[in-house]
Amino acid sequence: MTAKLMQRQLSRRHILGVIALQTAATAGLTRIGLESAHAAEPEAVESAPAIVVGSGYGGAVAALRLGQAGVRTLVLEMGRLWNTAGGDGKVFCSTTAPDQRAMWFRTRTEAPLATFLWLDVVNKPIDPYPGVLDRVHYDAMSVYVGRGVGGGSLVNGGMAVTPLKSYFAEQFPSVDADEMYGTYFPRARAMLGVNTIDPAWFESTEWYRFARTSRKAAANAGLRTTFVPNVYDFGHMQREAAGTATRSALAGEVIYGNNEGKRSLDKTYLAAALGTGAVTIHTREKVTSVGRSGDGTYLLTADRIDDTGKVVETKSYSCTYLFLGGGSLGTSELLVRARDTGTLPDLDPSVGAGWGTNGNTMLGRANHVWDTVGADQATMPVMGIDDWANTANPVFAEIAPLPMGFEHWISLYLAITKNPERASFTYDSSTGAVRLGWTAAQSAVSVAMAKRLFDRINLANLTVYRHDLFGSGGKVFADDFTYHPLGGCVLGRATDDYGRVKGYPRLYVTDGALVPGSLGVNPFVTITALAERTMARVLAEDTAP
Repeated sequence: MTAKLMQRQLSRRHILGVIALQTAATAGLTRIGLESAHAAEPEAVESAPAIVVGSGYGGAVAALRLGQAGVRTLVLEMGRLWNTAGGDGKVFCSTTAPDQRAMWFRTRTEAPLATFLWLDVVNKPIDPYPGVLDRVHYDAMSVYVGRGVGGGSLVNGGMAVTPLKSYFAEQFPSVDADEMYGTYFPRARAMLGVNTIDPAWFESTEWYRFARTSRKAAANAGLRTTFVPNVYDFGHMQREAAGTATRSALAGEVIYGNNEGKRSLDKTYLAAALGTGAVTIHTREKVTSVGRSGDGTYLLTADRIDDTGKVVETKSYSCTYLFLGGGSLGTSELLVRARDTGTLPDLDPSVGAGWGTNGNTMLGRANHVWDTVGADQATMPVMGIDDWANTANPVFAEIAPLPMGFEHWISLYLAITKNPERASFTYDSSTGAVRLGWTAAQSAVSVAMAKRLFDRINLANLTVYRHDLFGSGGKVFADDFTYHPLGGCVLGRATDDYGRVKGYPRLYVTDGALVPGSLGVNPFVTITALAERTMARVLAEDTAP
């Protein structure tokens, strides 16, 4: 089949998938597929050849490639389909005026910034609802994750960065880096819709003054900055600026979803997967247990919830092929619980280990009054300070927006450090909970690395840190959360070199649990590319013709 013919077929599948999503949204269905409009007959145990748990990057890749191969596939997603407008006529609420759509069953938002000028004005009270963003709390670390069809793609900043090839090879010594960079990274970028900002527009627009100000400060310290690609449609963004398209990235939308311009997975991989006719997505269903029958079939239990979080039905599923794409947290929790409760007792002892934060820490600097950052700021980051080649202190720092609608002179950053610390998930039999053993001392390693970099910038520019952004105690570095949870079922340790889980044939991991705690850049392109690599091998070797 020619490339052009494949592209035409993929385009048609996209159209069919979009129609399926729109039909499901209009009808208020929790079962999404080309047959969504027809009521499904209830079954004691619903079976399918393949089940995918989660609809984030790894799960979306698995669903599409299985569907293209004609394998009937169910995708189980605990969040809702975000495709229906609220009372304001928009699907997602804004960052500055959040409502119940903002967060997963909270009575108050939990944004990364806690305060401004030490005032509690950032977070707002909301009604509990299955909102799009969750902040999962452990003892010394919390993790931001997306909830909905498309997972984290709904709420991230869209930075589609490919890691440095040498560091990828260091993290994945058993993976052919040449093949990844020649085949699977390009395939992932093409499907994700990765594009780059027009440099001339970047230099002239008011919307990226904040990035240019941080670039100047970095240059004064002898540091290099680099443009990074994104999955936000920059053509659309320029039309937003020109007043010919509805504003989204230029209206402060990001952490609670983008209503326009964002190429999230529901518009790319998942739409194409639904368009194959072989894939159905079940929403608001959280998989709570995984086991295996005597004949090798995998058995799953899932709770279906309503808008209040009440479990309205407990469902049973079975499949021959099981793909775990629930993210580092979701996949690790399922497998650790299955091993330690005995439903999958032969899982490798390394399951649950090798977890890290990708070295995340957030901070703010106060600029001089003449170094303005602009009242208008686009929410999609497009530039980072790249000091990763500094072997004594490798750091990549995203130049992050802080769109408040007025001039505040703050430069905000999300630093990614080469933090070697790792933690493990463990099962607590007394409570049935899975816990994470990350400590504050492990976070302090990232803080020290970020501080060494930004001390240089402050010294070169005679500037200071902001002490008013992360709580009333004057905390400078926000080291108690991560956007980039990685590990827990590390490739080549808990699995073979293609994500096949050791000890259990036809059980696969396709998400960020495979990544050993650190990647040096935003991880979703790598997760997508690794999933593409896994699916190519699995479909060639494991599935029946």
